[in-house]
Amino acid sequence: MSETETATKTDSITAPDAMDKKLPQTVEIKDAGPCKKHVKVTVDRAVIDTRFDEKFTDIVRSNDVQINGFRPKKAPRKMIEQRYKKAVASEIKTEVLMASLEQLADEQQISPLAPPDLNPHTIVIPESGPFIYEFDIEVRPEFDLPNFKGLKLRKPVHAITDEDVKRETARILEPYGQVVPKEGDNPTVALNDIITVDLTIKHDGRELNTIKETRMKVEKRLALADGVAEDFGKTLSGAKVGEERTVNIVLSKEIQNPALAGATVQATFKILDVKTIKLPELNAETVTEFGVKGVEQFNELIRVRLERQMEYVQRQAARTEVFKQLAGEQKWDLPEDLLKRQARKTLARRVMEMRSSGMTDDQIAGRQRMLEIDAIRSTSEALKEHFVLQKIAEVEKLEIEDADIENEIAEVAERSGESYRKVRARMEKDDLIEALATELLERKALDLVLQDATYDEYEWNPAADDQDEVSTISNETITEEQSAAPAPAAEGEAKG
Repeated sequence: MSETETATKTDSITAPDAMDKKLPQTVEIKDAGPCKKHVKVTVDRAVIDTRFDEKFTDIVRSNDVQINGFRPKKAPRKMIEQRYKKAVASEIKTEVLMASLEQLADEQQISPLAPPDLNPHTIVIPESGPFIYEFDIEVRPEFDLPNFKGLKLRKPVHAITDEDVKRETARILEPYGQVVPKEGDNPTVALNDIITVDLTIKHDGRELNTIKETRMKVEKRLALADGVAEDFGKTLSGAKVGEERTVNIVLSKEIQNPALAGATVQATFKILDVKTIKLPELNAETVTEFGVKGVEQFNELIRVRLERQMEYVQRQAARTEVFKQLAGEQKWDLPEDLLKRQARKTLARRVMEMRSSGMTDDQIAGRQRMLEIDAIRSTSEALKEHFVLQKIAEVEKLEIEDADIENEIAEVAERSGESYRKVRARMEKDDLIEALATELLERKALDLVLQDATYDEYEWNPAADDQDEVSTISNETITEEQSAAPAPAAEGEAKG
């Protein structure tokens, strides 16, 4: 699409069923910034005049219109027009605007990311001249899609082992376990322990926050509400009660204070207590919680979950590779306000993908927190992949039917042990049906690419993949005041 495009007028409307025919309208589309278009639509005055004439004629002939001093159908037309002009104008505006927008969507090559920035209440029909309205709309970037058939992709593969099943079983049973004191006179901290700590956070020697007696699980990484400690598990392992360990926390780049956004701060953990999780015994009684009849059937269930997770890993790797090969050189400048508005929908799609893969709530919570902390970057990456897959769907004319959505909801319900009605009601309440449809369309597009691809397989080690090994706590690394206010000048620095 060029910087400015103008659509030619269509035939005029004169018949009573005018709104069922094309409007004589002119459409002008201009670039209004990255991923944004400004649209100006001009509808011929003849349409408006024709509609006014039809509406007033209907009113004059109506038995339902009562004008004091006149019998039905006998009131002067001028009086009818004066009395009903405002209501008729509002009705015509709605009808013409809806018909115009529908025609615009059919005739113009616009790929919207969101509904247009259009407030109907601010639009008026003029006393004379054409009906004009204009708006801004966020659109997908325009790019040429290379050939996506026969791509060569790297594919992670892994045969599920008994050790994998054992590790996943522990993860599944953990919520049913008991938190108990760790054995030994002076036990040391290890991965998967539950610890209670006092936490002091500083930046360049200046104290930002203190958190007293907070409890957390020891995983490889720790995600607070606004920052991540990558070496959390490694640094705290081996510590004893009374000891202190200091870990770097990288703050979110979205913190309002520019002096702290993306900064690395130091968090000192003082160990107050060390506990561990005692898993329930794996027996026929325990596994009934999972809808199976014995340990052997439970182990099969675990293998199925692991296979789904392996498929998820493969699909995520494929998405990244497909984007890299088809659009890796594209320099899309995505506005930050666009990314912020799209963040919730993007996160919702990611969470649905993770649930479909069979991840536990704790696994999802860890990954979700990591995405939230770095929402702008993660949304940008996801949107770029989305643009490529949507383009493929358009080229191949892929569509999502209502049956596709119903089937997916039914599968989610079956995996979660909930009723179809309950799952659908929750998704409707959370406004996730549209996100589900988008996720399914992307899945179809990716499947189309993958069925024609060739693969270079490599061994994937689930034990070494620590994406989901994230402990989360709700505390913020820095206080709300510190987050919003610029850091004060250090002693000796010039102020003002």
